[in-house]
Amino acid sequence: MAAAGRALRAALPAGLWGRLAPLPGAPRRTAAHFSFQPDPAPSEYGQTQKMNLFQSITSALDNALAKDPTAVIFGEDVAFGGVFRCTVGLRDKYGKDRVFNTPLCEQGIVGFGIGIAVTGATAIAEIQFADYIFPAFDQIVNEAAKYRYRSGDLFNCGSLTIRAPWGCVGHGALYHSQSPEAFFAHCPGIKIVIPRSPLQAKGLLLSCIEDKNPCIFFEPKILYRAAVEQVPVEPYKIPLSQAEVLQTGNDVTMVAWGTQVHVIKEVAAMAQEKLGVSCEVIDLRTILPWDTETVCKSVAKTGRLLISHEAPLTGGFASEISSTVQEECFLNLEAPIARVCGYDTPFPHIFEPFYIPDKWKCYDALRRMINY
Repeated sequence: MAAAGRALRAALPAGLWGRLAPLPGAPRRTAAHFSFQPDPAPSEYGQTQKMNLFQSITSALDNALAKDPTAVIFGEDVAFGGVFRCTVGLRDKYGKDRVFNTPLCEQGIVGFGIGIAVTGATAIAEIQFADYIFPAFDQIVNEAAKYRYRSGDLFNCGSLTIRAPWGCVGHGALYHSQSPEAFFAHCPGIKIVIPRSPLQAKGLLLSCIEDKNPCIFFEPKILYRAAVEQVPVEPYKIPLSQAEVLQTGNDVTMVAWGTQVHVIKEVAAMAQEKLGVSCEVIDLRTILPWDTETVCKSVAKTGRLLISHEAPLTGGFASEISSTVQEECFLNLEAPIARVCGYDTPFPHIFEPFYIPDKWKCYDALRRMINY
């Protein structure tokens, strides 16, 4: 397909390719399925600067390399900045021995990172897409997660952080849109973190890098350029395993992470306007270990819970949250817990708008809960 595209481009007169109109009747995406609303600029961390999500990641990595002389960044194409530009300029600033490319081998990337971390250095590995993390599954689950336990804490690889672009992007289809957090949530010994914004991404990534446990940091790729807000220039940390209540409410608790947080924020506004329903919105932020206390405390107050994520419904992390809340808050529940998630199919291409759990699906589930 790529070769055919290049041949067609070469056969056309100069400049014509860019003026070609889309095929008649071809579907065209004119808007994202969410609206990003920036958080207020923080004042407690000093000077801020306008950054999108990938720039906040770059800033965090820059801070980490400057602070820790043992820190190294490696992965496919990171030396020139990476496919999403998250490491742009870092090789020039810190040298080819600290920011360098690897072969196209995810198992090797993570295995190499484990080895570096065991020596006491700080290893920051990049998997180019979360969809391609599965060749490294054995290294993450059977090596990184168990290294400290199997050695009786004589050795550990806690200074390993694995970054990966994650989630839907509008055109990623089967192999560039997946949300694989639930696969790893079944594995004690690692931490899983997913930010919703540039401000959150920098603070949470720096916390992962300094945490003494191996961490997987999934970055919502659709937000790399779509999310822009004021981010502190200096390093700061946001605690792991602490969910954030973004909006207080009394009637329904809504839980999400990553991009989906912005979807449920819109749903909360719709529910208030159309139904007079007061929603409590929670960004889980850390998937493993997750903040059960904040979620259960909220559900005990509201009596209703809606959980939404992009990953397929069956076996998704919403199932774990639902099960825990049902055990802890059974007598408080006023309606069955609702899960609004992706379908149990591979992630589609042109049918992505129908697959994703958009605000209309979430709003419909919320309305059913209220009327239960």
